[in-house]
Amino acid sequence: MIIGRVIGRAVATRKDEKLLGTKLLLAEEVAPDGAATGDLHVVADHLGAGSGDVVLISQGSAARFTGVTKERPIDALVVGIVETIRIDGADAFTKASGFAARRKRART
Repeated sequence: MIIGRVIGRAVATRKDEKLLGTKLLLAEEVAPDGAATGDLHVVADHLGAGSGDVVLISQGSAARFTGVTKERPIDALVVGIVETIRIDGADAFTKASGFAARRKRART
């Protein structure tokens, strides 16, 4: 799985009929400290993620294992909206406060 931050939407007025009704988001991969990697993904979303949300992304055939995506031409899927990331017993990310590394930099 990949950790990503939703940075926008992709709108396709013409697409495969099996994608009708599927919201497509643009997500940028992030490291556990919140640093953007620069890798972008178009991801299908059926959970209601929005701009700025940190999400879990499943790629490849695993993206087609859900009831909603089975037999659809989907290669990347939002499978979770992240509330907390905990590393070595400490919160590295919380939805309310953001990434800890970024909070520390903001104070200096």
